[in-house]
Amino acid sequence: MDNSKDTKETVDVHSNPSLNNGLPNEEELIATPLKGVGIDPVYEGKARVLNNAIQDIGMGRYQWQLFIVVGGFGWASDNLWPIVTSLILPAITKEFKPSKPPLLSLSQNIGLLVGAIFWGFGCDIFGRRLAFNLTIGITSVFGLIAAGSPNFAAIGCFAALWSVGVGGNLPVDSAIFLEFLPGSHQYLLTVLSVFWAFAQLIATLVAWPLLGYHTCQEKATTCTRSEDFGWRWFLIAMGLMAMIMFCCRFFLFTLYESPKFLMGRGKDEEAVRVVHEVARRNGKTSNLTLADLEVFNQVGQQGTDASAALKRKLEKVNLTHVRALFASPKLARSTSLIMLIWAFIGLGFPLYNAFLPYIQATRGAKFGDSSTYITFRNQVIIAVLGIPGALLGGALVEIPRFGRKGALALSTALTGVFLFASTTALTSNALLGWNCAFNFMANVMYAVLYAYTPEVFVTKDRGTGNAMTATSNRVFGIMAPIIAIYANLETAAPVYVSGALFIAAGLLTVLLPFEPQGKASL
Repeated sequence: MDNSKDTKETVDVHSNPSLNNGLPNEEELIATPLKGVGIDPVYEGKARVLNNAIQDIGMGRYQWQLFIVVGGFGWASDNLWPIVTSLILPAITKEFKPSKPPLLSLSQNIGLLVGAIFWGFGCDIFGRRLAFNLTIGITSVFGLIAAGSPNFAAIGCFAALWSVGVGGNLPVDSAIFLEFLPGSHQYLLTVLSVFWAFAQLIATLVAWPLLGYHTCQEKATTCTRSEDFGWRWFLIAMGLMAMIMFCCRFFLFTLYESPKFLMGRGKDEEAVRVVHEVARRNGKTSNLTLADLEVFNQVGQQGTDASAALKRKLEKVNLTHVRALFASPKLARSTSLIMLIWAFIGLGFPLYNAFLPYIQATRGAKFGDSSTYITFRNQVIIAVLGIPGALLGGALVEIPRFGRKGALALSTALTGVFLFASTTALTSNALLGWNCAFNFMANVMYAVLYAYTPEVFVTKDRGTGNAMTATSNRVFGIMAPIIAIYANLETAAPVYVSGALFIAAGLLTVLLPFEPQGKASL
């Protein structure tokens, strides 16, 4: 990765109009999932010019580096830390003996909600760079501190605090990556989810020796801190991993602010300079000039004078970005449906998955094979199956006339079907098989959903849109541990509820009005 501060090439951004004088041709006007649905025409025209400039530069060194620091770090962290919570829950319960163990998951989900709101909405106000650099740093610090927790209340507080950082990863990172991607490579937003799946495997493999052999066992009558130290070592390992990710982002990689974000704030000249800097990093040149963007000011005023600057400042304290997501009936339907889909999944997934280790242990005990080896072996097998699921999602979204909507509807509904099927398991191997099928399809689903969501929001409102969908997901996620506290987990009821929610979300996907396949995001 490159953090060089070498002298930049001098670029004349004021002359040499190019790219068809900044005016998109008919084919380019059609190639957007959001054409004619209430988007400011000046913003839309300039966004198309920037899309063309990024496409001309192509997929190069800078974007591939971004692929690693966004996917390998951001996407991985989003899945890693909720899994950390579910893995340490049994050991923490043995040591601290809380009356309501699911409160740990509740505190985590509250932190995720706060993080999604703060970082998601905030990145449309103060930009992407600050959020990008701080989210994993916050996670690592509080993850390491949590290893020294003296009681259940402390670990709950620290879980909430590290989750504030985790909650910002996807809303911010998906916006950053998409805004630097050439339109021809937007499918890579789906492929990023392979890191999300890989994180589950890494967490399980690290947990196996630490939690499997250095924590109090299921039948232990007493459990002291020294006997149960494995979960603390596990948190230290995960916290150090997050700290390494933060250092790589902060010290070894230079992130440029999104050109379309800068343009949306009226900073056209800075946007042009960023495009030229990305081209330089990729070993290429760009013909983009400031005149290519300013030509659109002839048909509308985005504004660069004092009054326009004041208006943009006032946007920071009103609901401008939120209203833009409901600016037309079609946009309102799209935003409402995608939020509802995220909400259903937000309740269905943690209701089942957050307590998967507990369910496997108790069911395994009935089947007579609840040994540490069998329990963690099964979790590793399940985690491995998620990786090809994410890759399949990346392939499905490019199938003509199937696209994002078809892949999302099918994978979401099948996830629910496999959850229902898991209740029929009469042996531990049968339960393992259904869990593998569930995890495989869930990773296909998440791969497509994480790509589709930012694609249907324009850049100037993308952080807000991502924040709203993430917020709906986290709000419903908070309900899962509350239900677990008062529901009877000895029955299959939570699984039936989860399955029904996934199937309902799959049906809602069919009603989504936009299909981004083959179209560059604005």
